[in-house]
Amino acid sequence: MIFNNLQRFNNTLTIMKISFNKYQGAGNDFVIIDNRKGIFNPDDSVLINKLCDRRFGIGADGLILISGSSQYDFEMKYFNSDGLEGSMCGNGGRCSSDFAIRAGIARKKLTFKAIDGVHKAVSEEGIIRLQMNDVKEPRLINGNYFINTGSPHYVLFKKDVKDIDVNTEGKIIRWSDEFAPGGTNVNFVEPEKTGIYVRTFERGVEEETLSCGTGVTASAIASVLSGQFDTNTVKVKTKGGNLSVSFNISGKSISDIWLSGPATFVFSGEIEE
Repeated sequence: MIFNNLQRFNNTLTIMKISFNKYQGAGNDFVIIDNRKGIFNPDDSVLINKLCDRRFGIGADGLILISGSSQYDFEMKYFNSDGLEGSMCGNGGRCSSDFAIRAGIARKKLTFKAIDGVHKAVSEEGIIRLQMNDVKEPRLINGNYFINTGSPHYVLFKKDVKDIDVNTEGKIIRWSDEFAPGGTNVNFVEPEKTGIYVRTFERGVEEETLSCGTGVTASAIASVLSGQFDTNTVKVKTKGGNLSVSFNISGKSISDIWLSGPATFVFSGEIEE
């Protein structure tokens, strides 16, 4: 009887194989899934969290679903490693663009839709350039810039950023009353001779990531607004690699914002769930 029940259970047991691609953009890493056939449930936050887990899953800062679009080359849905849909992810957008080009979904000049609107991207000699949405009304909070680059970012200029306990200090600010209820990402920035060095505490991941595309964008803009640089292109160093941000400032509006850097395919595979 026990054997027969087990046999019936095995006959009804369904194992789903999920094909994925692993990408990283300046150390900010993602699981990318081609979901144009709609086989992956975007509401399955438990599964998304598990796939991003670095011990029990594939491991990533976030997961990206690539869906079809009638108006654009594709649609990108980004989920933080906590399993919940996140705001715009700059490095994720660059990695998604490279994936779409490699998969034959798009050409080297493309457009895609994300949670904050439509983005353009261009692939040039191993570098992916992503156009970010315009920034309006950057604010000063406690003497530091708060800038929304598709995701909210608080930018603090500090000395010896390499020595800061980003996870401890970032977590305190991330959950502080000034940014309730949604919280904010927190960037610790040190100006250097040729650019800035940035470390980011990322909400949703709830720890420091090796880089953050929307974070370095906000940090670059803040470095010019604060008068530390007089340029429209800022070079950025992170723990995971180098990026650059170009933009135009007119009054309280920042436009023509481009985030540039590498988007690297790491490996592809299948996982059973």
